Amino acid sequence: MAEHDVDTSAATAVVDAAPADRRGDGVLARVRAGAGELTGALRRVAEHVLSDPEAAARATIVELAERSGTSPATITRFCRAMGFEGYADLRLGIAAETGRARSAGWTVDIGREIQPGDPLSRVLDQIMAADTRAMHDTAALLDLAEVERAAVAIAGANRVNIFGASGSALVGEEMQFSLHRIGVAAWAWSDVHEGLASAALLGVGDVALGISHTGQTRETIELLAEAGSRGATTVALTGFPRSPLAELADIVLVTASQATTFRPDALSARHPQLVVLDLLYIAVAQRTHDRAHAAFRRTAQAVDGHKAAKGSLS
Repeated sequence: MAEHDVDTSAATAVVDAAPADRRGDGVLARVRAGAGELTGALRRVAEHVLSDPEAAARATIVELAERSGTSPATITRFCRAMGFEGYADLRLGIAAETGRARSAGWTVDIGREIQPGDPLSRVLDQIMAADTRAMHDTAALLDLAEVERAAVAIAGANRVNIFGASGSALVGEEMQFSLHRIGVAAWAWSDVHEGLASAALLGVGDVALGISHTGQTRETIELLAEAGSRGATTVALTGFPRSPLAELADIVLVTASQATTFRPDALSARHPQLVVLDLLYIAVAQRTHDRAHAAFRRTAQAVDGHKAAKGSLS
């Protein structure tokens, strides 16, 4: 009937994926983030739970084992890997989360393929539901103590380097712009040669932020490693807390994503990434209030003359 393979190493890999005091939230986000690190039977359980969370919440442990082609013992190990004492706690967590999502209107066919003939109203509902779910999952996964550490480091930094490739580079440029407006010496680098040259000049008291949803982008890993080797505090923004990028960083900020048609994980992660970086930016501004307020006022005044006067375009 069911197999009994033991994935003990994978089972312990994601136990600490979320802060202990927030285990009632973001159950599916934790499963989604940890699924890539699981193997064999444990991974099949994760995939089955994610494919139909409401059915998983209604199933007994034996039913879930049969549907996922595993065993009750594997289900128990999976529960522990997700930070729950047993299957009853996991079921309650999933049921509570799907219930909240349903009442908030986030479950409008999330995961359904967008068809060429779908009206734009349907597509809009799909995107809004997916993004809303990803935002709430990110809030549940995010360790605010890590955000605090990153904000303190950036607020006191001599300079901040931000590294990212492709779409992550665009997100990094948004963060650089925000920090620059409040007087933080920040640079965003997407070219690996220029980034390495800049990273080599960092030192103790500086900060390097690497952005990669998968945490496996080789260039970003190399840039963050170079900065860390020079003594800079390293921060990773990623969707995978056990990824190579996260493993080498001093501080890890985790985001969730909810893929839709034409927007795979790497693209759908953009809005949650921006939310986390916006939170980090505000936290830095709070800790440098007087300097930030003065810098923001001066930068606003500097560009004010380039705004069209009211009535001039009529």
